[in-house]
Amino acid sequence: MKKRVVITGMGVVSSLGMDIESFWSSIKEGKSGISLVSSIDVSNMSTKIAAEVKDFEPTKYLDKKEAKRMDRFTQFAVVASKFAMENSKLDIEKVDKYRFGVLVGSGIGGIQTFEDQHEVLMTKGPGRVSPFFIPMMIANMASGRIAIEYQAKGYNECVVTACASATNAIGDAFKVIQRGDADVMITGGAEAAITPVAFAGFCSMGAMTTNTDPTTACRPFDAERDGFIMGEGAAILILEELEHAINRGADIVAEVVGYGCTCDAYHITAPSPEGEGGARCMQMAVKDAGISPQEVDYINAHGTSTPHNDKNESAAIKTVFGEHARKLAVSSTKSMTGHLLGAAGAVEAIISSLALKEGFLPPTINYKTPDPECDLDYVPNVGRKAEIKYAISNSLGFGGHNAAIALKKYE
Repeated sequence: MKKRVVITGMGVVSSLGMDIESFWSSIKEGKSGISLVSSIDVSNMSTKIAAEVKDFEPTKYLDKKEAKRMDRFTQFAVVASKFAMENSKLDIEKVDKYRFGVLVGSGIGGIQTFEDQHEVLMTKGPGRVSPFFIPMMIANMASGRIAIEYQAKGYNECVVTACASATNAIGDAFKVIQRGDADVMITGGAEAAITPVAFAGFCSMGAMTTNTDPTTACRPFDAERDGFIMGEGAAILILEELEHAINRGADIVAEVVGYGCTCDAYHITAPSPEGEGGARCMQMAVKDAGISPQEVDYINAHGTSTPHNDKNESAAIKTVFGEHARKLAVSSTKSMTGHLLGAAGAVEAIISSLALKEGFLPPTINYKTPDPECDLDYVPNVGRKAEIKYAISNSLGFGGHNAAIALKKYE
């Protein structure tokens, strides 16, 4: 018999705050964490804005020596996991460490470390490259470091599926508990790719906005959208087997009930026409949840504010939900957080869970000019109260990777 899986803890490190309460308040109020880039020189780049984590001091939360041996993305992940564990009130002394796992994704991993150490190699020679270069750079180190922190000796993995990484991580962690291989999983995603080479690479692709106004640039589903805005940070969720959570008196936020994972097998960066792969992914998540499409009330869209994604994702929603697509609410909270790449799905899973718990639909801000090809209810500009029982969170990544999770209001 399949185990039921619930969310009992959440932690964020984001441009909108370092605690769940202020983060969620900002989302509900439609505040944006996007601003002019300050951490790197973008004067000769086509994109000038991003959603940076400001004033992050890792030594407030981590041992100084250990913090120096972590890339920024790992620092974000470990700190967000600390917040999530505190939020869950989980007593690790009472958890079976062999049934306690970690599954944290990252699309890019330690790119800042890579850039820094390449500079060392070129200017000072190979003997000066840090012995910590490899363990700081590799994408699985967030999962590894978190496991060491909490002595989680069970299932441990890292998912790297570009912008779908965190949603795949949560979905896979859900399946690990559902099939009985763990009682507790720390899961989510982390990313810190606002670095000169990574930023320049996305600019060269023409994927990011050239709008220099932080207050209007990120406008998912709007006819004037022209590219995504990069964000950074981490979001971590504590998933728990239902009986395990009930037995310790946990405060349950929401239930994970379905997971879909597909590939477009079409193009390295462009989505398949009409969002065919994304549609199949949502269908899988709905079927896995054992519900009908008509029961879904809210979709937290991938909604990148790029011309191709928003049009194709809207088409995919219509394919899956038919006439019901006109009745459900769809929003892109990337309009506020920016696009956290491999961490995006975890941020959005937290938002979707809180939306279910509180009965509140978060807005898509900066929406002004309707696009005839994007004609659904995108909760424009102002969030609103609503009774919602089921939500889906979508993530669609380069390489054609699609991931969707179905969440349920816990009753």
